[in-house]
Amino acid sequence: MIDLSHAENQIQCVTNFNDLVSTPFSGVTNALCWARKLTGDFSEIVKKVALSGNITTIEEEELRELKLSEQGQLARETLFNDFEVLRAHGASPILNVIKYYDRDEAYPFFPTDVYSFHVDRSPIPVDTFLCTYYGDPSEILPNSQVEKKVLIPEIRDQLKKLYDGADEGFESFLSEHFFDLHYQARPNAHPISLGLGHLWRLAVDHPESKVPPCVHRAPVEKSGQNRLLMIC
Repeated sequence: MIDLSHAENQIQCVTNFNDLVSTPFSGVTNALCWARKLTGDFSEIVKKVALSGNITTIEEEELRELKLSEQGQLARETLFNDFEVLRAHGASPILNVIKYYDRDEAYPFFPTDVYSFHVDRSPIPVDTFLCTYYGDPSEILPNSQVEKKVLIPEIRDQLKKLYDGADEGFESFLSEHFFDLHYQARPNAHPISLGLGHLWRLAVDHPESKVPPCVHRAPVEKSGQNRLLMIC
């Protein structure tokens, strides 16, 4: 089950893939969830994949060749099905095993890595799809519970010192370095876990979007488990 107690109508749940991709975002709703209770042992896939670095992409051929138990095979079948429906929709899904993401240490006062609450941006109409099958799931926040970091006076002052250029180029500087995509949770904000097995569609910042983009972040790994994540 998805905890909607702090969602503020941000999330709409659906029961099938067709509704996930065809239901329009509206108002404050910028996250759609195909809520599922999956069967199978996804941890077996994580344990049997040959890892390379902190993020390993699993190609479908490699997934097909894994020697799996009956429960592992059920999990693999779900992954193949998700690949298929997302591709049929025109998306390009990637399946990763994630130990951790690289941290952004270039600007200690303003990290722009995926552990920071942020939105995705695109020049064309598109959505972000993701599903965590194993490990710690991603989190989102209602837009009313965040502040755009570049509008917080003390942070903006530090960015202006970092920029040190003509005033008319400052906004372009923020965009070029992705500073304007990042948000700070307000006091008493309640991050919402996306849970395991649910396939999500999140609104992206693009020119034709009719809703605010969905603010989300990758989880700080607490469980010690590698994550199995499909994203596109």
